[in-house]
Amino acid sequence: MPIIDVHAHVGRWQFPLTSGDADDNLRQMDRYGIDLQLVSASEAVVHDAVAGNRALREALATRPRLLGYAVVNPNRIDESAADLRRCLDTGRFVGAKIHTHYPGRLPGSSRMAEAFDLVADLRIPLLLHTWGPEVELLPDLVSARPGLRVVMGHAGGDAWREAAHAAAACDRLYLEHCRTATDAGRIAYAREAGVPVTRFLFGTDATLVDPSFALGVIRDAGFTPAERERVLWKNAADLFALTDTLPGRF
Repeated sequence: MPIIDVHAHVGRWQFPLTSGDADDNLRQMDRYGIDLQLVSASEAVVHDAVAGNRALREALATRPRLLGYAVVNPNRIDESAADLRRCLDTGRFVGAKIHTHYPGRLPGSSRMAEAFDLVADLRIPLLLHTWGPEVELLPDLVSARPGLRVVMGHAGGDAWREAAHAAAACDRLYLEHCRTATDAGRIAYAREAGVPVTRFLFGTDATLVDPSFALGVIRDAGFTPAERERVLWKNAADLFALTDTLPGRF
């Protein structure tokens, strides 16, 4: 079965890891049968959004199995707006990525509202780092912006119950459950809360986290074969309009 990973990174981290460049992503993808991976630059997430996005543009130019998220820094919205458009103009970027904790801006802040407006105006999907009860604010924030579609990276983290109810309340919120703590029942809880299978996505947090964690969560989630196919690639293909860029086996 094809696999699209919607949450991954290229580059080194401040943690003691051996992986570092885009070829490490490709080797890991080959190991786990991942066909296509959507990546942001770790440098852009943690240190410098513009410099990290620039380095990612270079890495993506020769690696067709990787597609990019341009990182938006809510603290430098004008700079990020121009840079986001530069990235999208290459045709190798399919969305935006916003972290909340590194820039210190949570949903509900005025700076984050400006960042949401920027992404909504461009009508591209947003991968948002979510980790905490502030996910409860997202249904209203997304509903107020018709062009905004948000993938809740980590599905709220330790607030996965709140994230499930948020996604059930807004049809433009998607759940992506990657994290190293594989709490039992997270996906079953979200389905019982009313989140349809069409709004679950597969992500790994590679190469920061080994993909085996996320693959195990999907394997044990109780999806039917048809539902698993939706989660592992069809939902992502629909959300990110990937039909024309997928490898031949799709």
